[in-house]
Amino acid sequence: MPGEDEIPGAGADGFFGIRLESIGGLGAHLAGQILAEAGVLRAGLNGSHFSSYGSEKKGSPVRSYIRFCPAARAIRRSDPIDTPQVVVVFHEALLVSGGVSAGLAGDGTLIVNSRAAPDELRERPGIVAGTIGAVDGLQIAVEEGSRVNTAMLGATARVCPFLPTESIRDGLAERLGRRYPQLVEANLRTFDRGYEELSLQTFDAVPGASTARPLRARPAFGYLEAPLGGAILEPGSSIVRDLTTSREGFVPALDLEKCVHCGLCDVVCPDLCFVWEVDGEAVRLRGIDYRYCKGCRKCTETCPTGALTEIREQDGWAEENRVPMYPELEAAGAL
Repeated sequence: MPGEDEIPGAGADGFFGIRLESIGGLGAHLAGQILAEAGVLRAGLNGSHFSSYGSEKKGSPVRSYIRFCPAARAIRRSDPIDTPQVVVVFHEALLVSGGVSAGLAGDGTLIVNSRAAPDELRERPGIVAGTIGAVDGLQIAVEEGSRVNTAMLGATARVCPFLPTESIRDGLAERLGRRYPQLVEANLRTFDRGYEELSLQTFDAVPGASTARPLRARPAFGYLEAPLGGAILEPGSSIVRDLTTSREGFVPALDLEKCVHCGLCDVVCPDLCFVWEVDGEAVRLRGIDYRYCKGCRKCTETCPTGALTEIREQDGWAEENRVPMYPELEAAGAL
């Protein structure tokens, strides 16, 4: 238990900040709630928690913030945690943006849901954390029949020793037991494996490494310069979007030898990522443009021949097996 005057590892402002970087559907908000409740209700700390996200849908960016301080001190701020001591990344593809670790100090800890080793993650652009942790939370969740957030919760507990591990486990069991008592044991096993299987490695500080704070989105217009009638001047288009960070670790794989080109996959696909070609008087499926696939796998459930199957996504697999939807635009540099 920390003393009344400080929490070990707290920042210069006296708070210990944890930021969870995730996408909708992986349970980062619930994980943040359980962490905060464990600290406040079971460990005698003061704490706060809130999450930020856009439209409430699967695959959209989510950030969850947890702030702790000793019980003798009041928390009088509710702003996002720009300079956390711990950042936990629930989805490895988020590392591509380079902004998930923004604000993390050189002696901070970065935990990533990944099969890569910490020294491999260290080579990614923008990663400057002093300590890097890696845990294959998705594989653990699949094997135990649970969720990724529980494994990441266990990994987070490992690097926050001021939070008694049993307090977090008890909070997890209580929260799940209210609605899903049949899932408690599987999730507790997942929590324990996330804690034990976390691989941690500490690195020397990088001279001149950037600790820039994450950018916060600003409104596109104010009331003085907003277009008349609220016109949308730049309508959204899937042609210039990339949905790869929305996937939760699984993708559909296509075996053209089994495909009968019935088109049922295209009917159920919400993002129209299947690529077709006219062959004489027939229309045949050529492949999948994974750039526009968010991994919902509705196609694998619908395919009548087994040509589409669900597989665990490997690094680089989608790019290697991708069939471009708009090859002409890509050749012209428009994408």
